[in-house]
Amino acid sequence: MCDMIDSQSAEKISRMKKLRRTLSESFGRIALKKEDSSFDEICVTKMSTRNCQGMDSVIKPLDTIPEDKKVRVQRTQSSFDPFEKPTNQVKRVHSENNACINFKTSSAGKESPKVRRHSSPSSPTSPKFGKADSYEKLEKLGEGSYATVYKGKSKVNGKLVALKVIRLQEEEGTPFTAIREASLLKGLKHANIVLLHDIIHTKETLTLVFEYVHTDLCQYMDKHPGGLHPENVKLFLFQLLRGLSYIHQRYILHRDLKPQNLLISDTGELKLADFGLARAKSVPSHTYSNEVVTLWYRPPDVLLGSTEYSTCLDMWGVGCIFVEMIQGVAAFPGMKDIQDQLERIFLVLGTPNEDTWPGVHSLPHFKPERFTQYGPKNLRQAWNKLSHVNHAEDLASKLLQCFPKNRLSAQAALSHEYFSDLPPRLWELTDMSSIFTVPNVRLQPETGESMRAFGKNNSYGKGVSNSKH
Repeated sequence: MCDMIDSQSAEKISRMKKLRRTLSESFGRIALKKEDSSFDEICVTKMSTRNCQGMDSVIKPLDTIPEDKKVRVQRTQSSFDPFEKPTNQVKRVHSENNACINFKTSSAGKESPKVRRHSSPSSPTSPKFGKADSYEKLEKLGEGSYATVYKGKSKVNGKLVALKVIRLQEEEGTPFTAIREASLLKGLKHANIVLLHDIIHTKETLTLVFEYVHTDLCQYMDKHPGGLHPENVKLFLFQLLRGLSYIHQRYILHRDLKPQNLLISDTGELKLADFGLARAKSVPSHTYSNEVVTLWYRPPDVLLGSTEYSTCLDMWGVGCIFVEMIQGVAAFPGMKDIQDQLERIFLVLGTPNEDTWPGVHSLPHFKPERFTQYGPKNLRQAWNKLSHVNHAEDLASKLLQCFPKNRLSAQAALSHEYFSDLPPRLWELTDMSSIFTVPNVRLQPETGESMRAFGKNNSYGKGVSNSKH
């Protein structure tokens, strides 16, 4: 009897073991299916507030990442977010200020994904990107109402950097201009746009870490008064248009073009900087503030109260900067107010009317009786040095158009005859390639002196530049 009971017990135990093995194998297959997707690396920006172990990372719409770096992402929840990209379009961001989560195929029971940084040393005590103590402040370069800029050195790779330290107020939070600048620059990768290396966020400050650039166009022109070498003007203008064409194709307006915001490296490379006023422009057109652009470089449509504008806003600034580089003085240096600024513009280009500028009478600040009636002049009458350079006056006149829709676009300006004597290879360069990689393309010594060491000050934002304009 006991043998029969033992035999039945053994049979039951055997069946239970088989059932347990079957269930275990089933769960194993389920777990394997969930993890079978062979994930690649997915980068999550340092500014993200999500848990680094989560897989529901958000890539902002302004991120611009190379098409060949796409990876597939599996979501852990199905909640709809209209600002997220489709899961099959989330891409890898190659930036030093990102932390990467490395997902690899694994079976159940293996260790969870590990967090690591790009290019960071393996030692836990080594300097890392995203940490304030990874950068050494060398000297103060400038201070403004909400930020201070320092020349610094990275302890990670030993390179010089510019540290834009933005003070945070507990009541006001992070300045929206800083958030906007960081958001836009994070996705812009071009030889003629200042590179944002890293972002450091603490309770007291937000620090934007930029590549270090020696000076800006304003300081460069101050060092070489009376107008720049014509060949240097051409190379600077080409680079400015190249950078603008890049951001305009991505529906981004700079909205604060002026010489202080154009950085110049020791090799002559020009870089667009200070995107604090920049905006991503959607289609169709939205209404924007007309309190943009420093007065001397502000177009007449904005001065007259227009809030509906596009890339033509930036192109007026290009025309003003072009004239200033050639002539050695600002094109329209208004000294009093908006009325004075408009009078200076109309004195050269003529006072507008409905024939020359359709719709001008509908602008909020246009009152015909307020303005002296001027006729248009040839630009060389106002700025004689334009006549010394082939096609310079024609290009300037196509940029400095009162009627916004008549202004040349950045892409069209690059094809103007003014640039016809430059090497054709300049138009074939990739976004991140400098024009100075093309043979025989280099800056010329300015009149009466050789190229000297540039100034140490930088203009990394309107919050730190004490502009005289």
